Amino acid sequence: MPLREPHWWYADGTPAMARVLQPIAHVWGAAAIRRHQRGESFRAELPVVCVGNLTAGGTGKTPLALLLAEVLNGRGIRPAFLTRGYGGRLRGPHWVRAGIDAASDVGDEPLLLARAAATLVCSDRALGAKAVAAGPERYGAIIMDDGLQNGSLAKDLVIAVVDGRRGIGNGLVMPAGPLRAPLDYQLGLADAVVVNMVHGQRGSGASQGSFPAWLRDNFGGPVLDATTGPVGDVGWLTSGPLLAYSGIGAPERFFRLLEHEGGRIAGRRAFADHHVYTDAEARELLGKARELGAQLCTTEKDWVRLGVGGVQAELRAATRTLAVRLHFSEPDGLRLAGLIDGLLAVRSLAGR
Repeated sequence: MPLREPHWWYADGTPAMARVLQPIAHVWGAAAIRRHQRGESFRAELPVVCVGNLTAGGTGKTPLALLLAEVLNGRGIRPAFLTRGYGGRLRGPHWVRAGIDAASDVGDEPLLLARAAATLVCSDRALGAKAVAAGPERYGAIIMDDGLQNGSLAKDLVIAVVDGRRGIGNGLVMPAGPLRAPLDYQLGLADAVVVNMVHGQRGSGASQGSFPAWLRDNFGGPVLDATTGPVGDVGWLTSGPLLAYSGIGAPERFFRLLEHEGGRIAGRRAFADHHVYTDAEARELLGKARELGAQLCTTEKDWVRLGVGGVQAELRAATRTLAVRLHFSEPDGLRLAGLIDGLLAVRSLAGR
């Protein structure tokens, strides 16, 4: 089911509802640890780089996965993405087919990943890794999209992504807070943490703003700073009012980025993460845009979930998307590249 996170996950202090749900959160956290530790992890033939979230909701995981593919390609290593295809009906193994598969088949993120590299959807990660190694093409590495909390497949490098503004919210495990599992356990699985900010973004709230500093004092691995910014022509953002809509983990990240780039948002609609748009919502958005005289805009991830016929096709045609890219400062970009080079060197030695 699409997630609409409670606002009090990211409120200061511990709201009453979070306190009520804490006993359930303890059970959830213990179950997450048991699932991760259940059985033996399969060691893939290819090196596995995992990009994951500590929390539910959006942090910029997909842009990081795409950037890692660039880094690997730059080193002559052809990567393949492995993802469970959240929101799609196919359990796999299934190679994503551009222009044929829909988000309802494979999920929205795989359609974006497949633009950059071969992408395999498989709910069983170990089976998926075997399928990547089997071909039909030859690949040099697997980039595992999500899966930090999945112990069925051994990882050679694990990078956790954190929203730099929201951090880990109230610091509690779901459903009392946004954490997918207890923080100390998750950090013990990670080799590095990327703190992702939207251009022009600043931390807010004592708990959220202090989390990157807390990480640097308490996490043993590298903590890398990154920003999410637009790529390509953005001149259209300032040509008139915007009607922005989004159903991602943190729609406000998208809205803030539009405003930082000079966009004037005349109206906005936030939906639950991975929201499946209905014809009624498409008509409403088109009608509101006409009423406001505004340009419809959304994320690439939202756009691929729109239908290709009827009123949803009309909404697709009327909507512009803002493509984004993850940027690192030169020192942290070099540190990220060093992590990849270290992984490849270790794997090369192990294969001799």
